[in-house]
Amino acid sequence: MTSPDLVARFRAGDPRALARAITLAESGLDTARPVLRAARERPDRAVVLGVTGSPGSGKSTLTDALIAALRVRGERVAVLAVDPSSPYSGGAILGDRIRMLRHHGDSGVFVRSLASRGALGGLSPRTLPVLALLEGAGFDWVILETVGVGQSEVDVAAVCDHTLLVLTPAGGDGVQAFKAGIMEIADVIAVNKADLPGADRTVRELLAAQGLGAHDEHTWFAPVRRTVAQAGEGVEAVLEAVLAHRAHLGEEGLHARRAERAEFEVRTLVQERVLKRAREASGDLYARVARGELDADAAADALLAGEAVR
Repeated sequence: MTSPDLVARFRAGDPRALARAITLAESGLDTARPVLRAARERPDRAVVLGVTGSPGSGKSTLTDALIAALRVRGERVAVLAVDPSSPYSGGAILGDRIRMLRHHGDSGVFVRSLASRGALGGLSPRTLPVLALLEGAGFDWVILETVGVGQSEVDVAAVCDHTLLVLTPAGGDGVQAFKAGIMEIADVIAVNKADLPGADRTVRELLAAQGLGAHDEHTWFAPVRRTVAQAGEGVEAVLEAVLAHRAHLGEEGLHARRAERAEFEVRTLVQERVLKRAREASGDLYARVARGELDADAAADALLAGEAVR
């Protein structure tokens, strides 16, 4: 498929063209750029919701329940599930798509897995271009579900309009979230598996922790909602809380968040290219630094400038 054909089919809403464009973007190929430009030209924007939290909190099950609730509302939904990478192939372990198979035949749902490729923030460097393609494909909601790796999950807040933090009653999740600083990224909090003992205590801890930080009359306190994702309980309340946060932000707030997302995307690409240049550098360069023949700062400056090191 040539690039003009791909762009035309993407603009026409062809799901196969979208899937092809995502593959190109994930691979970092220049042939994805025309489609990315077309995606960013779309005037209407989806609600971009990040779903994050500790492993085992039920993020995938809750995401599946959110899809079902949104489809009842007639909303078209895309899901980008950032899966852990296989230690052998480097590809995504497709657990999330397995859980969402019941939506396979629904043309209003598009689910794609993306390998984390060892990214510590839970997001692959290629998450942002893929997210831009999903936004530009005309979906009403785009849900980004991250790997779930604890304190380094904060990247999701930089790339989404709203962040849903999923916690569980077991294991003191509320206290740990506060200690880790994860609560600072949450716009909505779901205490999932709320049918387990300790749910009420977790909710109380979360509400108490919210009052400890500095705040004023403009501060948004993340609503805490109980959910039992397996049974679909509490899902509507979560969606209403997300929409309430959207109203709180307003157009100006959403524009500011998207400007931050653009900055994050550019910085991520710069970092990726600098690291690639560093990996491709001659091994002798590092040996010279190790032997004390070359200053590490001089070597780094030369790599950034693309110059030969004398």
